[in-house]
Amino acid sequence: MAGPTHPSGHSTVDPTSGYCSATKTFHGLRPPAPLPPLSQPLSVSHYALSLLPFSSSSSSSTFLVDASSGHRLSYTDFLRRVRSLTLSLQSRFSLSKGDVAFILAPTSLHVPVIYFSLLSIGVVVSPANPLGSPSEIAHQVHLCRPAIAFSTSQIAPKLPPVPRGTILIDSPEFESMLTQYSSSGDGPVAETMPPNRVEQSDSAAILFSSGTTGRVKGVLLTHRNLIALIAGLYHTRPERDESEPHPVSLVPLPLFHVFGFFVLVKAFAFGETLVLMEKFDFVAMLGAIEKYRVTHMPVSPPLIVAFVKSQIAEKYDLSSLQSVGCGGAPLGKEVVGRFREKFPHVEINQGYGLTETCGVATRTLGPDEANHHGSVGRIPQNMEAKIVDPTTGDALPPGQRGELWLRGPTIMKGYVGDEKATAETINSDGWLRTGDLCYIDSVGFLFIVDRLKELIKYKAYQVAPAELEHLLHSNPDVVDAAVIPYPDEEVGQIPMAFVVRKPGSNITESQIMDFISKQVAPYKKIRRVAFISSIPKSPAGKILRRELVNLATSVRSAKL
Repeated sequence: MAGPTHPSGHSTVDPTSGYCSATKTFHGLRPPAPLPPLSQPLSVSHYALSLLPFSSSSSSSTFLVDASSGHRLSYTDFLRRVRSLTLSLQSRFSLSKGDVAFILAPTSLHVPVIYFSLLSIGVVVSPANPLGSPSEIAHQVHLCRPAIAFSTSQIAPKLPPVPRGTILIDSPEFESMLTQYSSSGDGPVAETMPPNRVEQSDSAAILFSSGTTGRVKGVLLTHRNLIALIAGLYHTRPERDESEPHPVSLVPLPLFHVFGFFVLVKAFAFGETLVLMEKFDFVAMLGAIEKYRVTHMPVSPPLIVAFVKSQIAEKYDLSSLQSVGCGGAPLGKEVVGRFREKFPHVEINQGYGLTETCGVATRTLGPDEANHHGSVGRIPQNMEAKIVDPTTGDALPPGQRGELWLRGPTIMKGYVGDEKATAETINSDGWLRTGDLCYIDSVGFLFIVDRLKELIKYKAYQVAPAELEHLLHSNPDVVDAAVIPYPDEEVGQIPMAFVVRKPGSNITESQIMDFISKQVAPYKKIRRVAFISSIPKSPAGKILRRELVNLATSVRSAKL
């Protein structure tokens, strides 16, 4: 993306910071990532296949490994399953472009096959957390309006009915769908992908993300969004020496999460081996790194803390690990330093992104950028950024703090079924308001200062206080309530509730926590409760959350 030019013909973009003083916009300074013409019909599945190295596509090179069972799928077998499943779905269920498929299942070798199959024919994939409560799942189904669902026999009872039914992926019927149309012989792998009939502007995925208003939102991403993301990652990848070990990535993150979702597609496009974990377990993860000689891994900040604090890690051979990519929340400089002391051979790169940006907006590349402590990297070539004063709306120069706005080809199409929230988040010029307080320094590195949003980051999950407050208000013993993020070294933040009891009520902390835990997914549980006489609010009735955060942390400090 070329920067603005002065009437004299000279660029007005500072080559050091990427800032244009004329438009008050920051531009990416990385080498351009070429994108296919927008008019070219192309699904993200077909685009990823077009990037796949010949060495992977023409042999029995391993694509997927189940960490616990050791079961493997080669690239050839994976693509044959994709083709067979696609033909089975089209013949049995008449699925067509634009239909939505809701996927509620734990990570397994089946889930990537389902994703690539559906994406290749233009069916919109909408994966959700299988730990969600029935009411949460019902809300997600209401948002994405699926034609069909995929689940397991254990989890499917949580699902409301969908028009063409639910396919159980642990059933003999599904297994037959994976092999019924498998081609025999050793023909070119590319022939096993169904013919492309998808436009890049077509919807590809609906991924769920909490908004500032509390309820979960369905983030609508197009094939073009995902193609632009993969292109950016592909064209900035480091050159690999043939003498280096084959890249093996471990994904400890669930595949319904945007981070896990794009790591899957990236691993395929790059010809990597991807090790999957059905559920996260720290010790099992260490064993998988050792057993499968993992070279790269995406992580969240709490996982970096676990590496630093754990004595168990020293009992495993982690020498194969070359780099980790950390996202989901800012990572403290002290933690980074301790990690590097303990694992000097591992490069740690930080990044920043939202579900609304396909999971990536900025990242550090290489050891030099990784040493820019506290930063989450630079914006890519095809992205623009503004730092906007939340009060005046003025765009600010380098070094000034304000809300981060982003614009580029990876920005979501919008929130499904919520035009109001979409309009509040993306303005008429295509700028996405991130809700995060940031600054960009004089050499173009982005720093996250705080969240303007009120989301709580528990591990890599987002928890909306308003959703928990709504549930607390439904308890007859509660007059008023507010939920805040409470700092926790292990998980980042935990939801803490301040509760005003009904006069005469003796409801306890454990009763409050039990009341909530029965209605939400485990990561949304309230884990601390304080009783208070009244909730501090502004004249307009808005909860003064910062006052409660200060109260909670001051009490904590006093105890220390």
